Amino acid sequence: MNDSLWNCLRYNKLEWLPEIGIGWFPVTANPYDANYWNNYRRLDATFTGLQLTDMRMDMVTRHTKGAVVDIGIGGGRFVENMAGARGFDVNPQAVAWLHERGLWLDPYAAPVHAATFWDSLEHIHEPSALFANIEQWAFISTPVYLDADDVMRSKHYKREEHCWYFTVEGLRRFMFLGGFEMVEHNGMEREAGRDSIDSFAFKRF
Repeated sequence: MNDSLWNCLRYNKLEWLPEIGIGWFPVTANPYDANYWNNYRRLDATFTGLQLTDMRMDMVTRHTKGAVVDIGIGGGRFVENMAGARGFDVNPQAVAWLHERGLWLDPYAAPVHAATFWDSLEHIHEPSALFANIEQWAFISTPVYLDADDVMRSKHYKREEHCWYFTVEGLRRFMFLGGFEMVEHNGMEREAGRDSIDSFAFKRF
């Protein structure tokens, strides 16, 4: 099989590295618009959304009292409820909402003490520059998988949004390359009814 045929077969497909438990999909879509924002505003206002916000705030405050920036704010509920939190997003509606409230913070432009990635890390094509600007803490909720087959069966296999796919060990390795060690792994989001979503706290080493 020559290279050109191999590249054709690989094009627009999930690539899975079984030795390290990490997968990559070359997302090209940009679904982040008013409909996307309005859907997450609605989800944030549900009982589950409010419960998740409380759980996430409790998790952060168990580890740090420092300033936090929320990366990919969903519907903005965490930024609204978490004292002193700021936010960063790529959705124009979310960006405008943050600026209107004086809550915008660009973590690529200056170092931040802690960052939260609630359902957002898997969307970020190249997080290295962002990781480099996080001084102490990264808090993450993300789908976790057993293997590539588990990804393909999952409702979280979102080819228009998710470029990263992890096993628990794969996420630990991924974050270690960014300079962080895992200090907490819990299933609080599963307890709130979310399927296959785990939460993690990572500390700069």
